[in-house]
Amino acid sequence: MAILAAVVALALILTVLWDTFETIVLPRRVRRKIRLTRFVYRVTWTPWRALAWRMRNEVKRESFLSFYGPLALLFLLVCWATGLVFGFGLLDWAMGSSLHAPTGHPGFGTDLYVSGTTFFTLGLGDVTPANAPERLLTVIEAGIGFGFLALVISYLPILYQAFSRREVNVSQLDARAGSPPTAGALLRRHGAGLPADDLMVFLNKWEQWAAELMESHLSYPSLAYFRSQHDNQSWLGALTVILDTCAVILAGLEDVPKHQARMTFAIARHAAVDLSQIITFEPPKKLSVDRLPPADLEQLRVLLREAGMPFCDNEHATEKLIKLREQYEPYVSVLASMLVTPLPAWLPVEDARDDWEISPWE
Repeated sequence: MAILAAVVALALILTVLWDTFETIVLPRRVRRKIRLTRFVYRVTWTPWRALAWRMRNEVKRESFLSFYGPLALLFLLVCWATGLVFGFGLLDWAMGSSLHAPTGHPGFGTDLYVSGTTFFTLGLGDVTPANAPERLLTVIEAGIGFGFLALVISYLPILYQAFSRREVNVSQLDARAGSPPTAGALLRRHGAGLPADDLMVFLNKWEQWAAELMESHLSYPSLAYFRSQHDNQSWLGALTVILDTCAVILAGLEDVPKHQARMTFAIARHAAVDLSQIITFEPPKKLSVDRLPPADLEQLRVLLREAGMPFCDNEHATEKLIKLREQYEPYVSVLASMLVTPLPAWLPVEDARDDWEISPWE
């Protein structure tokens, strides 16, 4: 029984330590599906998402969802710490509980108590190891506990810095693409008297943003669950709008350079594909409802023509736009379903005001 307990304890300790290393230290994505972190997020996100879907009020639903990211992260840290404390406590029990305790012969509860005080480096001293193996185990656990706390302290600032960098561009999209943002509003506003190079500079900036989004969210997938400051904004919505915009330009937007749009589309699509593999629990799927039916496409053509950025009115351009959309819509669709985030429309809502034009006192 003691040997079995020792094997289980070592397996638990190594599993938690390796999962912590992969999540915090390892600067690349982990393809393995069987992971403690993935299990924790799946078990907690599924009921949380189910409760959110029951809320008909979109504002309350978004507020409820915004709590999940920070809470899930804290819960994950608690799970790691609990696993290590329990593992070392079980290993201590398997070694015979050789401890000097004021209450006589110690039991498993005393082992857990010693493990907890050692892991969190409290050093109370009321229960002490009685032999060399126990002292060695205490030193090892204290070192691991100190390192674990140091990693956690350094992990949180890095996470929130990446979140802040992501949200800066998402907030800037408000004045350029509306609230919520749409590709139609973005192209119309860039065609309304702005220099032609302005759109290319804009897309170059979002090429960099998409690359940073992919790298930060592959390294720290928990960032995907952190919601934006405003209810009608999201990183997924911003990524989709940029993909929509690039698709229109590449499919047949007249008198607009295609090179920068091609580069931005490539990295944004890369981000959508990779993030869907890491974050979601389901394969990509086609949209059940067409985001751009023929009638809306004709309205988009009229809108762009009025803005001085005409879209080619032929079947070749339409087919090319459909093919480009098929390259990314299944991936952003499964991400939207997973994160309970609505995908943006193509056409702007008429007479809708941007977030910067609205205040609580109006």
